[in-house]
Amino acid sequence: MKLHTISINNLKRRKAKMAFLTIGLMVGIATIVTLVTLTSSMSTDIERKMDEFGANILVTPQSNGLSMNYGGISLGGVTFDQREIKEEDLAQIRNIKNNKNISAISPKVLGGIKVGSHDVLLVGVDFASELKMKQWWQIFGDAPKGDHELLLGSDASNVLNASSGDSIQIKGETFKVAGVLNQTGSQDDSLVFVSLPKAQKLLGKEGKITMAEVAALCSGCPIGDMVTQIAEKLPDTKVSAIQQVVEGRLKALDHFKRFSYAMAAVVVFIGSLIVFVTMMGSVNERTTEIGVFRAIGFRKSHIMRIILLEAALVSLLAGLLGYAAGMGGAKLALPFMAETKNAHLVWDSTVAFGSVALAILLGIVASLYPALHASKMDPTEALRAL
Repeated sequence: MKLHTISINNLKRRKAKMAFLTIGLMVGIATIVTLVTLTSSMSTDIERKMDEFGANILVTPQSNGLSMNYGGISLGGVTFDQREIKEEDLAQIRNIKNNKNISAISPKVLGGIKVGSHDVLLVGVDFASELKMKQWWQIFGDAPKGDHELLLGSDASNVLNASSGDSIQIKGETFKVAGVLNQTGSQDDSLVFVSLPKAQKLLGKEGKITMAEVAALCSGCPIGDMVTQIAEKLPDTKVSAIQQVVEGRLKALDHFKRFSYAMAAVVVFIGSLIVFVTMMGSVNERTTEIGVFRAIGFRKSHIMRIILLEAALVSLLAGLLGYAAGMGGAKLALPFMAETKNAHLVWDSTVAFGSVALAILLGIVASLYPALHASKMDPTEALRAL
């Protein structure tokens, strides 16, 4: 009779108890797989979503400035030798080494202009790129589609007393207010947005832009490297990273992962307790059987191997079933927890092998003391119970 035969026959005899142990461990592994898979899938989805929410690289004209003060009193600053950015030069940004990490480029031209009796700041933008980059914008009405349609910030709408569908005059040309931005709490509230070519014409800046915002993907490329690469392509510009945006995004993803790992640790602890209590109870019930084994010549190491092999077999089954159940749970939960409806489930072979390995390791470690306790039983006292 071989040791593995004894272990398998014992599992067959105690089906109910072993089923309870398998289910308990399976639920623990399934919970860990679900948490880890959801975290990975949601992190990818959130990262992609946040990358679309605004710029994290700013390209501005290079200039020299001088701060002036007298007697400790600041008199403001003077900017001189300010260079302008040519719109055609922005195409060079797409030629950088990490161009695949660029999500969107939004050029802008800014200038003061008079509308009626009010002075406002006119901003020319490429609405396709701007709306992709600023998905938090809520527009009452429609987004501008032509050169003679514009978008008003909430404060600009109040100042000009214009709303969606109205018409306003700018330098003798009539523009239709296609929509009005809901209040954002930023400088966008006081701006007037028109198409980039029309703004360049109105401001006398054909072919020139004031600044450009670049939305770069946070994963797969350090933002600092991209800043350097863009600066090399556009030497007459100042390229800077908006560090708060980048750090904030990465911190949000880190919090997600920490929460998942903390929950996984709690589940591992509970699973180990289930295995320990169940195996300890099984050993106490098998006092006579273990005494017989010792009496016919089984060594302590043989007894331990029998108990640990039983735990390993149950844990292997629990790991396989737990992985399948965990992936099924993650697939069902992802549509309700993800930021977007088209979030994809991440299938990672590391999670599959890791969950099975964790289940086996957990089962063996939690069964060490019960196995050691069984090996130390006195065969004489065990046989007296017969």
